[in-house]
Order: sequence, then structure tokens, then C-alpha cells
Amino acid sequence: MSTTNLAVEVPVGEHIKWHVFGVTLHGDTITSTLVAGAIIVLLGLFVRRKVSARQPNRTQIFFETVTEQVEQQVDDTMGVKTAPFVVPLAMALFLFILIANWLSILPVVHYSKHNGEVLPPPAADVNLTYALALLVIVLMHVTGVRKKGFRGYYHHLVTPSIFMLPINIIEELVRPVTLALRLFGNIFSGTIMVSLIALFPAWILWAPDTIWKLFDMFIGLIQAFIFGLLTILYFASVRPAEEGAAH
Repeated sequence: MSTTNLAVEVPVGEHIKWHVFGVTLHGDTITSTLVAGAIIVLLGLFVRRKVSARQPNRTQIFFETVTEQVEQQVDDTMGVKTAPFVVPLAMALFLFILIANWLSILPVVHYSKHNGEVLPPPAADVNLTYALALLVIVLMHVTGVRKKGFRGYYHHLVTPSIFMLPINIIEELVRPVTLALRLFGNIFSGTIMVSLIALFPAWILWAPDTIWKLFDMFIGLIQAFIFGLLTILYFASVRPAEEGAAH
């Protein structure tokens, strides 16, 4: 009975609510997203200011290494010339999701009404992950139609036969859902673990909390990498047929 009561009291999935012109917004998710975006912008400005061809610093080397790996992956998958914007898109998504996920290592700040986090990892809110997934999928379809034409791009829906049309349509509709829920599920589970660890006695709380936050950082890195990689793989469908033959 006592275990059940403790489980019920764990505050999971609650948000700070902002009511703007009759619309309810998740204020904590918006705040976290803005903070993560600001960190990315400041980091970019820092790298630009310190960039040097002769003596690159560690941050510049990190960015150059990640960019080279992304360019190589894009080139192997679809060819960089097919859609050059995929490289900065994948880089931006990877870095944003990474920083957003790593917000969980910051000291937890609570608000009194619901005892929830003011600055949680924003990917723990499914609304953000759906927005990111729709951005990728919509851009993929728009680019595919522009590169191959409407008929040429959507010909894969009737491949290898017309009877596969319903299944292929379902697959296309499920793509943004799976892309969003994969990221959401892994990050949201981390918020549940933090809430459960908070039930430990204060004298031992630091140990599991520290171990979990380190593990959570690793999970955040892996999920950011997977999201960026899947973005590149999804855009592989826009590669023209002649480029596919060349590879």
C-alpha cells in the first residue's frame, strides 16, 4: 500500500501552464527550448570569434570533426550536392537536441504549485519532438518533389507493385510518429527516473543522482546522434536515380 502511494505522488508529466489569448502553452518547455537555443547561438558566436586556421582551439576542432563526419554521412547516403542544406540541418538538430537533453544535469528548480521542473529537458515534452519530426519529414517531402517531381518522388509508394500502396502510405504516415516518440520516450523516461531517485533518503540521494545524471548525459548524446542520423537517412529518398546508379 505504501509503495503504491509513493508511486502516485511522483510528479511526472506536469508542466508550468501559460494561458495566452485562450491558448494553453507549456511554459517550462518553451523556457528550456529558448535556453538551449541561446546556448547554441552563444557557442556558435564563440567558435566564430575564436576560429583560426593556424591554431584551432578544442571547440573549433570539435565542430570541424562533427561537421566532417556529417558531410561524409550525407555524401555517402545521398550526395552533398543533392541537398546541401541537409548538412547544417542535421548539425543544428544534433547540437540542439544534445544541449536540450543535457539541461537535465543542471540543478533541478521547482515551482510550488505542481512541484515540477522549471527547466526540464524540452524533449521530455512530446509537443517539441513532434514539431522537430514534422520539420524533418515536411522538408524531406518538399525537397523530394522539387528534385524529382511529384510523380517521380511518390513513385515509391507503388513499388514494387500497386498492391503495396496502402502499406507504403502507412509507413510514410508513421515516420514522423516513430521519429518523435523514439526521442520523447527515452528522454521522458529520464524524468521519471529523476522523480523516483528523489524518493531516496537525503543522506544517500547524492550517489544515485550523480550516477543517473552521468548515464542520462550518455543517453542524451545517443538520442541526439540517432535523430541526426535518421534525418540524413530519411533524406536519402530525394537522391536522383542517376546518382543512385553512380553509387
